[in-house]
Amino acid sequence: MDLGEGIDGLAARTGFTGALLVRRGTETVLGRAYGWAHRGYQVPNTVDTRFGIASGTKGFTALVVVSLIVDGLLALTTRVRELLGPDLPLIADAVTVEQLLAHRSGIGEYFGEDAQPPPRPQEFTSAAAYLPALDGQPQRFRPGARFAYNNGGYAVLAILAERAAGLPFAELVRTRVTEPAGMPDTAFLRSDELPARTATGYLEDGRTNVFSLPVVGSGDGGCYSTAPDFAAFWPALQAGRIVPREWVARMTAVHSPETGTREKLRYGLGFWLPARGDTVLLEGYDYGVSFRSVWQPGRELSTTVLSNTAEGAWPVVRHLAEEVLPGS
Repeated sequence: MDLGEGIDGLAARTGFTGALLVRRGTETVLGRAYGWAHRGYQVPNTVDTRFGIASGTKGFTALVVVSLIVDGLLALTTRVRELLGPDLPLIADAVTVEQLLAHRSGIGEYFGEDAQPPPRPQEFTSAAAYLPALDGQPQRFRPGARFAYNNGGYAVLAILAERAAGLPFAELVRTRVTEPAGMPDTAFLRSDELPARTATGYLEDGRTNVFSLPVVGSGDGGCYSTAPDFAAFWPALQAGRIVPREWVARMTAVHSPETGTREKLRYGLGFWLPARGDTVLLEGYDYGVSFRSVWQPGRELSTTVLSNTAEGAWPVVRHLAEEVLPGS
């Protein structure tokens, strides 16, 4: 059975709804799409349908911050208090930009893995709009002491980026990441006015996720993208078209060898690093969203899986890991 037949059978068995793309260099090894982008109108998913990528956004946030460091507007050693001023007073004064990037800041978490949907998602319309939700969260441990995955840290990074650059965070992502990478279909979209060729996310009970997530994402998640855009992203990253190559190497070097994940993933600055090899990945999981994109630079091989359900992507991700990405 070839790869395509195996994926077709798996999609049929699991009810996978989403898209996937396997690219080696300039060659498309496999592209597939299944299920509905909109169930009510029976709009089918296509390989270039936009999907939410949840925490996959964190890689973009890290690249924005590093690009500002390259321009001299921030530094890894910048203490966040320098830009926050009196805002978020419970964040320890010693917390640095690097600690936020590496999930080693110890700041309080506003939206953990077991969190309920935000009470008024329509109010989350910009990076600054997240300040009330981030406020009041006490420091959990000494800055730099250990790894603890933290959505709040990346929401704070978006606020810092805006203040350092004097521009909206979504514009910073566009001009500093997606345009240089050649990602025309990647953007922060309002979930209550999704444009054509964009998948609506669905909960397990069949409702959409419009009341379960912030209406507009920020530094910790919520961007929309496509499989072809991620096929363009990874080579652009490696080539230094987003940030200089020496910074790419620094961001994809191990900063935390232990993260407590089931797959024993390590972590750099904005990117997950499997236990073996030179593989780099981004992933996201949320209400009505599941996503993983994996890059093996030595083989010029990328695999991207996106789904508009929370659990849909993972059986396909595991199958591709076994069949296409051995050793990762």
